[in-house]
Amino acid sequence: MDARALLRRYIEQRRELGESELVLDALNVEDVMRLLGATGNATPSTQPLRSVRQVVGEQPGDWRTALQDAGVMADAPPAPAPNKRLAFPPEPISPTTAAEATHEMAARKEIVAPRGIVIASDEAELIPGTIGTLESLEAIASQVRNCTRCSLYATATNPVPGEGDPSADLVCVGEAPGAKEDETGRPFIGQAGQLLTKILAAIELTREQVFICNVLKHRPPGNRNPLPEEVVACSPYLIRQLELIKPKVIIAFGTFAAQTLLNTKTSLGELRGKIHQYHGVPLIVTYHPAALLRNPAWKRPTWEDVKLARRILDSSPRS
Repeated sequence: MDARALLRRYIEQRRELGESELVLDALNVEDVMRLLGATGNATPSTQPLRSVRQVVGEQPGDWRTALQDAGVMADAPPAPAPNKRLAFPPEPISPTTAAEATHEMAARKEIVAPRGIVIASDEAELIPGTIGTLESLEAIASQVRNCTRCSLYATATNPVPGEGDPSADLVCVGEAPGAKEDETGRPFIGQAGQLLTKILAAIELTREQVFICNVLKHRPPGNRNPLPEEVVACSPYLIRQLELIKPKVIIAFGTFAAQTLLNTKTSLGELRGKIHQYHGVPLIVTYHPAALLRNPAWKRPTWEDVKLARRILDSSPRS
């Protein structure tokens, strides 16, 4: 199969996965599909695909040359220099500084974004027995340390209940602890955690000002995907944490956290860019920091997502 066909198949698969943006500078997925001469929704191949970079042998960021070599762009503009580090924000904020940009966002009272999924119920659902009666985050952490509601406790080194400000305005929810988190009992402290710290700093927040946790409180063996029964067993802790914190905004990092909180199978690409409601709390969906480490092109849409979360925070009534 030639480079053009491989490139087209890759982009078709990204579209089938629900991504409305494949960040190739100013082109979106549909623009590139038109350049490649593809029409309609293709059935994705079951074979794993290499990245565009591997297919055409180019350097990071050099998508224009990739398309040109594939025979689909006769006059590709010059390629930008590749990123040497995963900085955040992904691009300079000009002409204002980052702080001035945040204040500018705060001054905007009207937030324009599509309305998303609404999760609401009059019942204290999904919080069985004693979990629903726990009155503090410390009490939840204590119960998590002794939890045997699923089998993960038997293979994990340490529980990871979460950490941060018990009255935080912003709660960050991920999927599950990784190896570093399992080793230390703290959430988001590996490479992905360092990037999360930068993401928060870009909207003028520190880790100490927010609450950071995962859907699962114990690490799945080998970082495998959580099983449905594990989600059922662990979700009540997260729900009770959110009830006690009463945040003004929730950011769901990654597909798993978003789909769990919003009770949906909708793709992350479709969930992004909307303001969802979780029991009256605005919920924003974005990429997991670990995904940004694998694909730095997603840091720009992630920046847009966290700016939206910041605008919601700044427009909320002062407590």
